[in-house]
Amino acid sequence: MSGSNGSKENSHNKARTSPYPGSKVERSQVPNEKVGWLVEWQDYNPVEYTAVSVLAGPRWADPQISESNFSPKFNEKDGHIERKSQNGLYEIENGRPRNPAGRTGLVGRGLLGRWGPNHAADPIITRWKRDSSGNKITHPVSGKHILQFVAIKRKDCGEWAIPGGMVDPGEKISATLKREFGEEALNSLQKSSAEKREIEEQLHKLFSQEHLVIYKGYVDDPRNTDNAWMETEAVNYHDETGEIMDNLTLEAGDDAGKVKWVDISDKLKLYASHSQFIKLVAEKRDAHWSEDSEADCHGV
Repeated sequence: MSGSNGSKENSHNKARTSPYPGSKVERSQVPNEKVGWLVEWQDYNPVEYTAVSVLAGPRWADPQISESNFSPKFNEKDGHIERKSQNGLYEIENGRPRNPAGRTGLVGRGLLGRWGPNHAADPIITRWKRDSSGNKITHPVSGKHILQFVAIKRKDCGEWAIPGGMVDPGEKISATLKREFGEEALNSLQKSSAEKREIEEQLHKLFSQEHLVIYKGYVDDPRNTDNAWMETEAVNYHDETGEIMDNLTLEAGDDAGKVKWVDISDKLKLYASHSQFIKLVAEKRDAHWSEDSEADCHGV
């Protein structure tokens, strides 16, 4: 991330797209050179929008800043709610947190429940692609083994994604990763108690092994606003032999429309910043990513 000036074009594109998800609301246009807060822009006139579903006051959402009994502790752990950003301190202006990546053309919270950072967790579950004899399959061009990950097709936008979700108040990130994977990729919410126990046992094996934290911090997400934004911790759990995942049947649940193993390569088109996370996993595992040898040599 480019810190407070946020002028890197590629790090702040989706957060400026219109219409805002799930609405007909058009953001004020923010040119690349005006994204950063350090750039003077006296005529900046963002649109105000918070979705009706958020204003209805569900338990996952904050009240409006103007409500008299609401005094959030920004940049701190506020009771069970984590209001610290993984990118360091963020500014508060007129009582509202300011998006550390820059202007988005929209104020309020949009679809996001929390003022400031909204924390998510993305479990990237991987295994090696194998042939019918159980041998790892090598890509004919790059000469590297092909890695697969569990992807879900999101119901809201139809895009393929990592099966992640929001961290509940007071919940450890590790618990969120396990819970979301179970709910979205294994349909654990709909299982009998015996099936749930079996799933829990296999997931414990998978989630208690060594893992790689791939990314922590701000996410360029179409739901972001000037006052509310997504942050995530993307963690890779790798099933080296494939045996644990062989005992688990993938079944879409909760927010997922479909679920399947997907071969990792640069041809994947994924939701939000997920392609970036998957590329990092391929690099860390020394797996196939691109048929272009330049890309393999020079990495990012």
